[in-house]
Amino acid sequence: MSAHDIRSAVRPDSDQPLTDIADYVVDYQIDSKEAYDTARYMLLDSLGTAMLAMKFPECVKHLGPLVPGATLPGGARVPGTSHELDPVQAAFAIGTQIRWLDFNDTWLAAEWGHPSDNLGSILAVGDYLSRKAEREGGQSLTVRDVLGYAIKAHEIQGCYALLNSFNRVGQDHVILVRLASTAVATAMLGGNKEQITTAVSHSWIDNGALRTYRHAPNTGPRKSWAAGDACRRAVTHAINAVYRGVVGYPSALSAKTWGFYDVAFNGKPFEFERPFGSYVMENVLFKISYPAEFHAQTAVECAMQLHGEVAAKLDQIEKIVIETQEAGSRIIDKTGPLANYADRDHCIQYMVAVPLIFGRLGASDYNDDVAADPRIDALRDKMVVSENPQFTRDYFDPAKRYIGNSLQVFFTDGSSTQKVSIDYPIGHRKRRAEGIPVLLTKFEAAMRGHLPAHRVKAVMDAVKDPARFDAMPLQDFLGLFTL
Repeated sequence: MSAHDIRSAVRPDSDQPLTDIADYVVDYQIDSKEAYDTARYMLLDSLGTAMLAMKFPECVKHLGPLVPGATLPGGARVPGTSHELDPVQAAFAIGTQIRWLDFNDTWLAAEWGHPSDNLGSILAVGDYLSRKAEREGGQSLTVRDVLGYAIKAHEIQGCYALLNSFNRVGQDHVILVRLASTAVATAMLGGNKEQITTAVSHSWIDNGALRTYRHAPNTGPRKSWAAGDACRRAVTHAINAVYRGVVGYPSALSAKTWGFYDVAFNGKPFEFERPFGSYVMENVLFKISYPAEFHAQTAVECAMQLHGEVAAKLDQIEKIVIETQEAGSRIIDKTGPLANYADRDHCIQYMVAVPLIFGRLGASDYNDDVAADPRIDALRDKMVVSENPQFTRDYFDPAKRYIGNSLQVFFTDGSSTQKVSIDYPIGHRKRRAEGIPVLLTKFEAAMRGHLPAHRVKAVMDAVKDPARFDAMPLQDFLGLFTL
């Protein structure tokens, strides 16, 4: 019988991408100091972003048990709250907190995404296991353990994103959050290679969420909890593989007609630029200054540079020209009314107009009261957005990974500002020395905005010495964020 004979019940070997992930998660030893150092900052930045999200009731309402009373005393905690939940629901809550404001780290290539979304699964499973071990006299996970799992989750999500574009087939990037989180969560629960392969096969069989909620005319707040949903599903797959012994599906990707490739990826197998290592964590992009979709980060920086020259002459503006990368042009170039917060933080025109007018762009600037200022839409109507092919080439160049934008304002009297161009934002690897102090300031300010002063001090004391921080039991660290 042909290997493609759909009548054959012969169980095939596992698809290579499934076993490659299992081999990497179990066998790979991370020896990159830069990866661990970056992961440490990533953890703090993500928790800071989660604390900032606590100011938004639309986020907070998602963070408790799925139904009232479905709590788990001694279970996984949700930072900045008093909730104790089962690890599946806690993964959803933490993932939702971290992603809500579009202010956590980013990875951009053929696919886009936010690798620190995986902390929803990692912290939930880690806290659950560590508190259980503490009660039973076992060995708790340390912060260092969590950083290692995060490096591997970043690597899986990011390496898949380098050459495989899920957005071009209409699927949301959180499919890779579910994939990476499924793999590392299964390992955290004690799963072996076979169990990791099984869990990952289930992740692919889930197929993917549509990107409908990220694009006009349907942009909405589901995009802020979609990663949490992926984390929740990932922990379910991990638990099923390790605790329930569910059966795996070895050709979940390659099965003729019924596999992921044929159903969802135009029949094409995945392509890979590089083997798994620690490349993604080392090169991850931090959103440090502005809670804005990352393709617009440098556009916001350009607008901030021009604010002083433009703010007093808003009524004299004839045209505003924005040049961006192909991805930015495709994702965040929007005209017409913007219905909600989620619409606005994915509109490059809005994200440029606010800093031109006010000299700032914060999370609250996407709220209805700020959006009601008629000057914002007046400026949006004067904006022309186009792709700059050089920005696109530099975006895909593995030696650069730039996210360039340029901005120039033209006035009715025939004069204009200079054309301001920025290739990469402050959160880029090439600006780490400049960016990390700003990241730490962002983190501490976020703590002070939500936690009591004595807790903020305890957190800042805990993180100031990297070696001591790495050795800290995870449940002790997360306990500092419990209200």
